[in-house]
Amino acid sequence: MQDKASSVEEWFSERQRVSNVELAVSSPLEAAKAIVAGSCALPGTHIHLINAYSIALAQSSPDYREALSSPAINLPDGKPVSWASRFLRHYPRLSQVRGPQLFLDIFDLGRQANLRHFLLGSTPQVLDALQENLVTSFPGTTIVGAESPPFRPMTTDERARQDERIVASGADVVWVGLGTPKQDYEAARLATSTGITTIAVGAAFDFAAGTLPEAPEWMKKAGLEWAFRFATEPRRLWRRYLIGNFVFLRAIFRQATNG
Repeated sequence: MQDKASSVEEWFSERQRVSNVELAVSSPLEAAKAIVAGSCALPGTHIHLINAYSIALAQSSPDYREALSSPAINLPDGKPVSWASRFLRHYPRLSQVRGPQLFLDIFDLGRQANLRHFLLGSTPQVLDALQENLVTSFPGTTIVGAESPPFRPMTTDERARQDERIVASGADVVWVGLGTPKQDYEAARLATSTGITTIAVGAAFDFAAGTLPEAPEWMKKAGLEWAFRFATEPRRLWRRYLIGNFVFLRAIFRQATNG
C-alpha cells in the first residue's frame, strides 16, 4: 500500500486543502493525461470530482470523508471550489477540472492507449444512448461493459457478482455515475474490491447521453452552472444548492479565519 500511495503522489504531487478535503492541483488536460497513463500503472485508485456540495457533505459525515481520503485523488470539479482556493490564498491554486469534460477528454485520449471502459450507473435507456454517442464521437473507443444497478440497496451477493463481471470485462477504468454521495462510496469500494481504477463522475452520463441539458458556456465560465442545474431540477436539487452552498461557504470562511 505504501508503494502504491507513493506512486499516486508522483502523478498528483501538489495538493491543497479546502476545509477538510484534500484536492489535487492540476489543469484539466494534465489530469486527463495522468489518469489515462495511470489507469494501468496505478490500478485500484479511486478518483472523485469534488464540488461545493461534496465539501458541504464532508462537514458532517466521517464516512464520506473517509471515502475521499488517501489514496483517493480528488479533483476540483466546481468553479466555486477554485474560487475558494483563491480566497484561501493557496499557492499553487486549484484550477477547475470539470467532470463532464474530463469524462470526454479521457475517452478521447484513451483511444491511443487502448483504454477499456466500463460504465456503471444511471438507467438502461441512458446507458444505451451514452454508448452510442461515445462510440460515434470517439471512433475506436473500447467500452467493455455497461450496467445499471438497481435503485434499491444491493445485496452482498449481488455486489459480488457485479464485481466479478467488471473484473471479467477486462476494464481499465470503471466510470461510476450514481449521484453524490453514493457514487463516491461505490467508487472507493470498487477500487478496493476489483483493483481497477474507478472515477465518480456524477451527471456526466446524462450530459454525454443528451438526456440532460448542459448550461450555456457563459454560465459555466461565470460559475453559474449550479444555478442552471437548479433551475432545471429544482425539486431534486434544492437541498443540495440552497443548504449545501450555505454549509460550503461557512466552511470556507471558518478555514480562512482559523487557518
